[in-house]
Amino acid sequence: MDSTRHTCLRLELTEQVDEKAKDVIFIKGTWFNSHFALSITDGLDAWICNASEDEVEERADQWDQPVSEYIAIAEQYLGFRQPGSTYSFLDAGNGSKRLSWTFEKQGVKLEWRWRCKPSTNNKKTTAEILDFLMDANIRLSEEVVRKTQSTERLKIEAEKCLAQSEKLSSEKEEFESAIYAKFVAVLNSKKAKLRELRDQLSKQEEARKSPQEDASSEKTESYDEDTGNEKSDEEPVESLAGTSKSVPATRQYGRKRKNA
Repeated sequence: MDSTRHTCLRLELTEQVDEKAKDVIFIKGTWFNSHFALSITDGLDAWICNASEDEVEERADQWDQPVSEYIAIAEQYLGFRQPGSTYSFLDAGNGSKRLSWTFEKQGVKLEWRWRCKPSTNNKKTTAEILDFLMDANIRLSEEVVRKTQSTERLKIEAEKCLAQSEKLSSEKEEFESAIYAKFVAVLNSKKAKLRELRDQLSKQEEARKSPQEDASSEKTESYDEDTGNEKSDEEPVESLAGTSKSVPATRQYGRKRKNA
């Protein structure tokens, strides 16, 4: 299906004789995939240019371009004024005008020209252009209103989000402060408990060591006392001479066995 696009260009033209004198024309373009149509008015007179498929194909072949590329470039330059391009709208005889514009391609300056014939109904052609401009202006105004309203809504939402973000940030700081205070309290409590347990273990260790030291001391004293009061294993025996003499028990036992 052949798609249709519409453009309208307000073009200021400078006369070659007097550069200060400027004529204003409006160029309405209707663009198809393989051809286009132009309606031009200066507010008083009007002109039209209907570029057929054959004419467009012939021009595209002259410039060694596909038709789609030729249409795209023409729409680009006649839909929006391009900086650096020279536009002209000069007499071509019999009331016709020659619309031309220049552009560069691969360092070469090119000029495209199209002959525009006088409109058979100036008022109708001019009115169609003005209606299109009015409709476009209304659509743009409505779009501006929608964009403005959308911007205001986004602004309000942004302010709400900012306020909520600040609130959340404040609550987060308060929460972190409270949690930190609780953590410090728990940590100090744990430290105190650990110190208490350490003191208890230290006291229990001292209590275990104290009886062992006392017992060791008692054993040492008992051993010393037993050594000082140790009884002699020697038993008194009567000697042959009738005198008492201590003889070791072992020796006495030996004598008994011998006497036996």
